Amino acid sequence: MGLSAPILKAISEQGYTTPTPIQTKAIPLVLQGKDLMAAAQTGTGKTAGFALPILEILSKGTRVQPNQVRTLILTPTRELAAQIDESFVAYSKHLPLRSTVVFGGVKINPQMMKLRRGVDVLVATPGRLLDLYNQNALKFKQLEVLVLDEADRMLDMGFIHDIRKILALLPKKRQTLMFSATFSEQIRTLAKTLVRNPVQISVTPRNTTVNTVKQWLIPVDKKRKPALLTQLIKQNQWQQVLVFTRTKHGANRLTNKLESEKIKAVAIHGNKSQNARTKALADFKAGTVQVLVATDIAARGLDIDQLPQVVNFDMPHIPEDYVHRIGRTGRAGQKGQAISLVSADEFKQLSDIERLVQQLITREYHDGFEPVNDVPASRLDRRPKKPKRPKKPKKAQETTQSDQPSNRTSEKQQPAGRRSRYRKRG
Repeated sequence: MGLSAPILKAISEQGYTTPTPIQTKAIPLVLQGKDLMAAAQTGTGKTAGFALPILEILSKGTRVQPNQVRTLILTPTRELAAQIDESFVAYSKHLPLRSTVVFGGVKINPQMMKLRRGVDVLVATPGRLLDLYNQNALKFKQLEVLVLDEADRMLDMGFIHDIRKILALLPKKRQTLMFSATFSEQIRTLAKTLVRNPVQISVTPRNTTVNTVKQWLIPVDKKRKPALLTQLIKQNQWQQVLVFTRTKHGANRLTNKLESEKIKAVAIHGNKSQNARTKALADFKAGTVQVLVATDIAARGLDIDQLPQVVNFDMPHIPEDYVHRIGRTGRAGQKGQAISLVSADEFKQLSDIERLVQQLITREYHDGFEPVNDVPASRLDRRPKKPKRPKKPKKAQETTQSDQPSNRTSEKQQPAGRRSRYRKRG
């Protein structure tokens, strides 16, 4: 595929022999210097799809100068940033290149020290990158490649203004790559300001779930969800399960409940310090923690080999998040299962998800947990989603009346004799 011996040696040491479909498509295009928009289902090896050709390009370029960056990779979460950096370290093992990662939640001074010598690859979250730039720790004159990974998630998390600020700092002449699990219309609009004549590639249809994942749901009353999850873990002897909740407080409550049932569990969410999040993920990967309870901030950033179970304790409000949640299992061709615990008040979220993935999720009732308030039967709606109509502007007269102070006596309350004079003056 046009990769040099040092990179091939590092790939081989990682145990990889054959490129995945996204790598087969992306690597030659990146090596040709093309701008790219690549949609690939999570777990298909898209990090290597941009890391390997970038390292090949950097290995033949000029030496990096102090405080300069040759490749910038923007990611939405700390976990994903750390994970991408690990990949670059592994793949560049036999190359004289420097890479580092920067994100918030930890001290900034050590990060500034690493940047002093300059780095060939910088993996960053948008907020911390701007902090470092504002403190003159970063310069972009040598920038050759920009990568936006999980761009749709960055927009969901409100990073659009930070991204625009960063783009204004970068050289116009550069190669830009956008890698994401999905590309919404909003992302495509953003892409018009980012990429030049991009090649668009996709290895899966938009917003589809991995076919190696068995999906099913259990209808259950909301109050009984913790007891049902506890029974599922114990009954099936699950040794490693990732559980998604909607809120941070919900994650903490569920973790405490599982711990009280002698199930080793830990929560990971935005209120946790970076050190606590890193330790929780490391313990889960090592098997010392049985259950990792996460909010959607972790849905895109977790890379756990051969994760067998994912449980949606709460259904997500954003249907696309379901795709990303269950994408944590069934990665790179491995088998996995995704179980959703659904209560009657989550029927709308369920319907939106089924409409998005264009399939009805199989229902299986669990003995002893049959719901008092059952989840209504689903029907797959294949009609195209209508765009929301803009609200009609109010008439001038209505607006004027509504803007009147509420304590003024209305016209109807005026005495008859005064009413006509009121009209005349009006």
